[in-house]
Amino acid sequence: MTIESSLPQSIDSARLEQMRIEGKALLLDVRTAAEFESAHIPRSINVPLALIEKHPEDLSAHINEETIIICRSGARAQRAQKLLAGVGVLDTSVLTGGIEAWKSAQGAIKAGPTRWDLERQVRLVAGSLVLSSIALSAVAPKAKYVAGAIGGGLSFAALSNTCAMGAALQKLPYNRQGEVSLKEAQVRLRQHNA
Repeated sequence: MTIESSLPQSIDSARLEQMRIEGKALLLDVRTAAEFESAHIPRSINVPLALIEKHPEDLSAHINEETIIICRSGARAQRAQKLLAGVGVLDTSVLTGGIEAWKSAQGAIKAGPTRWDLERQVRLVAGSLVLSSIALSAVAPKAKYVAGAIGGGLSFAALSNTCAMGAALQKLPYNRQGEVSLKEAQVRLRQHNA
């Protein structure tokens, strides 16, 4: 049996609300710090996926209870789940539909200043590049290949469940505000366990 096949599938918003009220699980939000600041589930802890990708072993030592992993729609949470499983953290579930499903189910939200989430930024950049390359192709015909490259990149992103454009956008100052360090994430996880 592979690690992936032994992972719990997911959890829906209704079950998460029950667990949240009972305080029975660690709510691990893997979105960027900026996305988390904009809106998050009360009592959730922000440990961005980028930090988990770099330091899964260092973080796993502080995750010792059932953990619900949250992102915008579920893709980043699934990636985090696989990374943590790879270092022995197996008692995890992904919130089905992510924070968007939670909001739709009228779940409690702690709101901050409104910011664009990473997936919305990717759609804006990809769409703008396609539109501008098509418009530019009237003058420079080879510009249409940029639109094709973007389409190919988006198709690859969907098939591989990764996103190079999202990873690049995540490094922009707009998305790095309030960035979480490894030490800070470890402190947050220890405090939750206390």
